[in-house]
Amino acid sequence: MGTETVRTQGAGRTGLEREQRGWYVYDWACSVYSTSVLTVFLGPYLTSVAEHAADGDGYVHPLGVPVRAGSFFAYSVSLSVILAVVLMPLVGAAADRTGRKKPLLAAAAYTGAAATAGMFFLGGDRYLLGGALLVVANAAQSVAMMLYNSYLPQIAPPEQRDAVSSRGWALGYAAGALVLVADLVLYSAHDSFGLSESAAVRVCLGSAGLWWGAFTLVPLNRLRDRHARVERTTAPGLRQLAATVRDMRRHPLTLAFLLAYLVYNDGIQTVITQASVYGSEELGLGQSTLIVAVLLVQVLAVAGALVMGRLARIHGAQRTILGSLVAWTLTLAAGYFLPARTPVWFFVLAAGIGLVLGGSQALSRSLFSHLVPPGKEAEYFSAYEVSDRGMSWLGPLLFGLTYQLTGSYRSAIVSLVAFFVVGFVLLARVPVRRAITEAGNPLPEKI
Repeated sequence: MGTETVRTQGAGRTGLEREQRGWYVYDWACSVYSTSVLTVFLGPYLTSVAEHAADGDGYVHPLGVPVRAGSFFAYSVSLSVILAVVLMPLVGAAADRTGRKKPLLAAAAYTGAAATAGMFFLGGDRYLLGGALLVVANAAQSVAMMLYNSYLPQIAPPEQRDAVSSRGWALGYAAGALVLVADLVLYSAHDSFGLSESAAVRVCLGSAGLWWGAFTLVPLNRLRDRHARVERTTAPGLRQLAATVRDMRRHPLTLAFLLAYLVYNDGIQTVITQASVYGSEELGLGQSTLIVAVLLVQVLAVAGALVMGRLARIHGAQRTILGSLVAWTLTLAAGYFLPARTPVWFFVLAAGIGLVLGGSQALSRSLFSHLVPPGKEAEYFSAYEVSDRGMSWLGPLLFGLTYQLTGSYRSAIVSLVAFFVVGFVLLARVPVRRAITEAGNPLPEKI
């Protein structure tokens, strides 16, 4: 799927702006899954379901394998992203080869939305059902985001990408905040609605899938497919990923950025998926406190994404991302010392995360879009998404193993600091201006 010349005048500009507006709405659609399901409700709820099904020693036995109930959610996240590693290169290569990106986006998005809606039926001791739905939904979300992200270099000229990417993230966080308010009302007053606490959680989970599916109609209407300009055969997933990486070796600076992103984003994704478990299990905070904290993250992430987008126009995306990694390191290190059952300090931590979360992700996406050779958007963004989500099984796996060995979530959370420190060092070593030129793309004014 080749990169068409991005027109910025007359009808071309109008068409691109229409696509950009539709593109933003997919962030609005799918971010509710990331926020309400993955970050807030599913971790503690699936953990409680697993604990209900556990034996006297606190273990469940999926496929006969003994797993501590408190680690089941983290292991399920790891399994989901391993599946995504296999699927994303396959789908990315097919998108570039056929030019039929939009039908693939629809299939992935609606598979994820259906699995999420199915979480309404997760109750009692059905921890295996919950794990299976999580694996399907999370893998589908990864594939859909890979396809969605690969539209960015096609719908925005180089000088607009930081702003366009940041607006998409900001709209996604705004949707997450809006739905979290509704979830908080429903959960806090579940008795008034004639619902048990468990039923209220299941309504919040299932409704996220309905939201995702409904608003996905907008980008599917606005975005358009481009003619394919790359002829490729589609190999099995892992072989295709290996072929993509081999091709990226011809662009070693692009590969160097991807390595840096792989490392620091692993830390980001693990914080996103495990923060609510840390708050509930280690700090003894209630579900309402966790919802308010995540709501705070969502609200501040909107402002953070837009502010960091403006900072990138002044200082360049690379310097702005490096600054955010310093803030991540300090915030996460402080999280180790949070006192238990003290919501105010957890809110302070949430505020720190919110201010850097959206911007660090949005600018990483836009910076990588400059490093992709023309005609290989979906294929290269499949490797990016492997770094974004596919390789993020390392963090949850480390988190789960550390807890299994020590019984302490504090020990698990402090290990994540290393991802941000190492990622900073690797990113600082990448000469991005030369990387853009060697990829065959025009240099933006600030990078």
